[in-house]
Amino acid sequence: MAYDQYLGERIERIMQERNADFYTKKMMGGLIFMVADKMCCGTHIDKKSGQSLLMARIGVEAYAKEINRDHTLPMDFTGRPMKGYIFIEPDGFDLDSDLEHWVDLCLFFNHHLLS
Repeated sequence: MAYDQYLGERIERIMQERNADFYTKKMMGGLIFMVADKMCCGTHIDKKSGQSLLMARIGVEAYAKEINRDHTLPMDFTGRPMKGYIFIEPDGFDLDSDLEHWVDLCLFFNHHLLS
């Protein structure tokens, strides 16, 4: 399994609590949560460290603020960071309140794309 199934279940619970219309898709070596046919967030195992990472699509504006938080990394698959996307290390989403923060940011940005 190339992703953290428990983290996926935690994300799914939050999405359901927020009444998000989502589906999951296995891609990029992980489990992606799609909202309105756009990547919203997901989980991925880093091949170098073996850590479970949360992938979050939060947009460029939120990225500028959130990248300075502890346990965050630029989302980089190819040697070039993806604009508006961020990785969060396990200590950054261990608490339910922390994971809810990230999922809410993702849902907010996704909703903003639809406006």
